[in-house]
Amino acid sequence: MKRIVIVTGAGKGIGRATAEAFLEQGDQVIGLDIDSDVIGAAPFDGVVTDMGDKDAIDAALAQVIVKYGRIDVLVNNAGITRRAGLLELTESDWDNITRVNAKGAFFAMQGAARQMIEQGSGRIINMASIAGKGFHNSSNVIYAGTKGALIAMTRMAAHHLGPHGISVNAVCPGTTETDIVSGLIARDAQEQGISIDESRANMFSIIPNRQANTPEEVAALVVYLASAAARNVTGQAINIDGGLLMA
Repeated sequence: MKRIVIVTGAGKGIGRATAEAFLEQGDQVIGLDIDSDVIGAAPFDGVVTDMGDKDAIDAALAQVIVKYGRIDVLVNNAGITRRAGLLELTESDWDNITRVNAKGAFFAMQGAARQMIEQGSGRIINMASIAGKGFHNSSNVIYAGTKGALIAMTRMAAHHLGPHGISVNAVCPGTTETDIVSGLIARDAQEQGISIDESRANMFSIIPNRQANTPEEVAALVVYLASAAARNVTGQAINIDGGLLMA
């Protein structure tokens, strides 16, 4: 039987790579994303969803349950950020970042968990970050705070949901070659008056392995956590970062 897999923020980057990885395994994948053009062109089913709007999240999950009858895996990947110093951040930044990265992630997890409890099984994988463990070179303090909150919610949810046959884990990427990181590299290059290549080399120079993740590498870890081989892994926040944060 095909598993029913929901991936939020599935339009590009890690989300897109993750959705495609599950698709290659023969799973039925439903991608949630706010970008209708990207979702419409994706090779998997898509539902246009604002992942900061609880009503929109509830409606998307209900649509999946009506159509497929179950949710086997939720990959809570949607997230936003911007590069800014502590003193540059605004109330608008707080509202925009927390509504997706913390509020949206929680209500997606809660909604999926209700269905998984009825089934007696399920896997939830939350896309956190090493920023949530205190890695200093994050895009901004608010983003780091939301990812720290997601790690804490992951661990508490694992306690609540374990007796129902549901595992909950977090994946904590370091620098990953996505559009967000490309934008940060471009901004740093402009601010420092250096080339894109120099800016990229500077960013990667602090990584012990001297290389960033690819989205596909992060997706492979997510697929493992949703597999039978990881049946007894829960409440974990697993780094994939080339050694940036060995904790």
